Amino acid sequence: MISRSYTNLLDLASGNFPTMGRERERRRMPRVMTVPGSICELDDDQANSVSSENPSSLAGDRMIIVANLLPLKAKRRPDNKGWSFSWNEDSLLLRLKDGLPEDMEVLYVGSLCVDVDPIEQDDVSNYLLDKFRCVPAFLPPNIVEKYYEGFCKRHLWPLFHYMLPFSPDHGGRFDRSMWEAYVSANKLFSQKVVEVLNPEDDFVWIHDYHLMVLPTFLRRRFNRLRMGFFLHSPFPSSEIYRTLPVREEILKALLCADIVGFHTFDYARHFLSCCSRMLGLEYQSKRGYIGLEYYGRTVGIKIMPVGIHMGHIESMKKLAAKELMLKALKQQFEGKTVLLGADDLDIFKGINLKLLAMEQMLKQHPKWQGQAVLVQIANPTRGKGVDFEEIQAEISESCKRINKQFGKPGYEPIVYIDRPVSSSERMAYYSIAECVVVTAVRDGMNLTPYEYIACRQGMSGSEADSDVDEPKKSMLVVSEFIGCSPSLSGAIRVNPWNVEATAEAMNEAISMAEPEKQLRHEKHYRYVSTHDVAYWARSFLQDMERTCMDHFRKRCYGIGLGFGFRVVALDPNFRKLSIDDIESAYIKSKSRAIFLDYDGTMMPQNSLIKSPSPEVISILNKICGDPNNTVFIVSGRGRDSLSKWFSPCRKLGLAAEHGYFVRWSQDLEWQTCSQNSDFGWMHLAEPVMQSYTDSTDGSCIEKKESAIVWQYRDADTGFGFSQAKEMLDHLESVLANEPVAVKSGQFIVEVKPQGVTKGLVAEKIFTSLAEKGKMADFVLCIGDDRSDEDMFEIIGDALSRNILSYDTKVFACTVGQKPSKAKYYLDDTSEVRLMLESLAEATLTPATSDEEADNSD
Repeated sequence: MISRSYTNLLDLASGNFPTMGRERERRRMPRVMTVPGSICELDDDQANSVSSENPSSLAGDRMIIVANLLPLKAKRRPDNKGWSFSWNEDSLLLRLKDGLPEDMEVLYVGSLCVDVDPIEQDDVSNYLLDKFRCVPAFLPPNIVEKYYEGFCKRHLWPLFHYMLPFSPDHGGRFDRSMWEAYVSANKLFSQKVVEVLNPEDDFVWIHDYHLMVLPTFLRRRFNRLRMGFFLHSPFPSSEIYRTLPVREEILKALLCADIVGFHTFDYARHFLSCCSRMLGLEYQSKRGYIGLEYYGRTVGIKIMPVGIHMGHIESMKKLAAKELMLKALKQQFEGKTVLLGADDLDIFKGINLKLLAMEQMLKQHPKWQGQAVLVQIANPTRGKGVDFEEIQAEISESCKRINKQFGKPGYEPIVYIDRPVSSSERMAYYSIAECVVVTAVRDGMNLTPYEYIACRQGMSGSEADSDVDEPKKSMLVVSEFIGCSPSLSGAIRVNPWNVEATAEAMNEAISMAEPEKQLRHEKHYRYVSTHDVAYWARSFLQDMERTCMDHFRKRCYGIGLGFGFRVVALDPNFRKLSIDDIESAYIKSKSRAIFLDYDGTMMPQNSLIKSPSPEVISILNKICGDPNNTVFIVSGRGRDSLSKWFSPCRKLGLAAEHGYFVRWSQDLEWQTCSQNSDFGWMHLAEPVMQSYTDSTDGSCIEKKESAIVWQYRDADTGFGFSQAKEMLDHLESVLANEPVAVKSGQFIVEVKPQGVTKGLVAEKIFTSLAEKGKMADFVLCIGDDRSDEDMFEIIGDALSRNILSYDTKVFACTVGQKPSKAKYYLDDTSEVRLMLESLAEATLTPATSDEEADNSD
């Protein structure tokens, strides 16, 4: 039986939106969340949701590593009865457990590289779990074809390597059935994880682009599961990624993980940019850690390039020496200068560009003719198609042409190896190579340079290595478009598309003075030996633990359908404002102070119509009609706009321009709350803002009586945010000696007089009510912006300063679930209006109030 939540997810994958819309309409969210813990209000699986209020015991921790392929080799037994399995020693996933605590049990979940008959699957599963701690996911043939060869290899892999689907032959058109198969496969993987998962004690570490929607399935079932994801491929820029039709679904799924890891800052920056542009999310760096705020949860962003396993490299080199491979290669290339390439045979590795660079080097530097040899190892790929055949033909033609032009008896400038090469043989080639050349046009990490550096260091204490006492040197020519490039500062970095420059780099690498080669090697070896795969795994686990510490400090509940599902995490003291509770306190109180922000609180931020609706005016008039109420709109807008919009509300108080101007009612005059009436600083601020406006399309300047504001709501999100940060520093420098404050807000940078805040408006009103003997016993303050946090802070201080009594009922409420000094929240402006409407209905009319007063006398 398929659970309803998974059905919803598959419906969304197939584009069945109308059905989901009707489902959403039938089910209504309660007015207030009252039950702590893990609650899935919109999930039919809520009875199956598993969570714990207590942190897990470290002694029971396990790591479940989930990847498309298990780190196993499999082959049929000679008698064709059953299978024989062994560890794949070259697998990165097998090696990362060296960085985990010794007492941490490691389980692997993934598929096998062979097809197992359904009759044998149970026996194979039991055997692998018992002997290898592996849980195989057997994908049906109709799914695996569309999932792996289809969506993964035809859509995600080319797109993540910057190949746009311009035509069916290059990149391929988006096929929704392949996307559905991808979602189905991820669901099957999640079911296998659930079979062995202990959500209170286990970590789950998901690997690579094959399983990018898996976090949604697991998070839907286990709200507090400690879960990380690491992407081993590049993550493209937002301009490339946004062409993917299911772009938001994948981003939201990844954000269900607690930590998302990338090899380089560039990949992480592209991911953050996509989250900002497509989901409107902001990120910040705190104490060196980058965090992305997502519905009260902080999703950690990990930047750490993976390393190699030094012990495996050494054992493979010993094996090469034992099998006399190294000796044979030294004899074969004696007297020659060997440049080496070892790449997968795919369209992004730039093998032919390397051959063309070699050809160019032999032309430009004839001294290397007969001397320099490029050995190119081409590892066969799992999939073969039109591109594969085209590349193979192109490489073959280049090899023949170059060897014909520069070859002679006993010398071939290009040695092309297009057969499977064992790890030990590859180590032997590394050991004799003077330089390794990597010309990939786009690659996730590429560990070839790391392996080469380790091999050239030699084997510690090995008698088999006759060169153990020789100076160590390793030269690298690497593409600037691969993930390991930033880590190798001593390498010669090239743009592989520039064949002439690559040729010169190859010449420079093999012509360099020996002492400098040694210095570069020493620097690289120090990095590679200390930043190995164990260091990478250990660092990722530590960051996952740190990121997940908040799991048990907050109240969590799941909400949403399909890929709209997310876990909302709230501070235990931060909860949704209960309409019933505030109504009860409102009715019982005698002196009430109510402060309401306008934009983003009474009116949606993105609304084109800025004036209040008749419904809002009616609600405010009802609340203002009670003589026990003091009601203020506290806004950053100018007093002319507020006066015009709220002219029907005669008893409503207005605080304009963040409180610089205050009017208690329409019958009274405006008061100025600041002693500073010199605005000469505006002549300094305006030219600065104008220069940024001229260079930032979509931005504008708004001049007020007491302040000047730069708005960039209609500008490009990323560029506007960057310009705002720069402008903030610029203005603070220019206005350092002026009596002003420079503040940033939601899509604005504002310069206003010092000491003018919304908080001071609240303080002034509290003081005035106390002096009149009507100290407020009920306070409601609602806002959505940073400027409203000043009001929330003042309200907290007022209780200790005796301008509010100790038993005053205080409801400081922010709009939206986000970090705030307020203790309550409402989701959006519609909920604010609904709450105010309930207060209006509970408000006594003046006549009723007078009658009650007479009766009390």
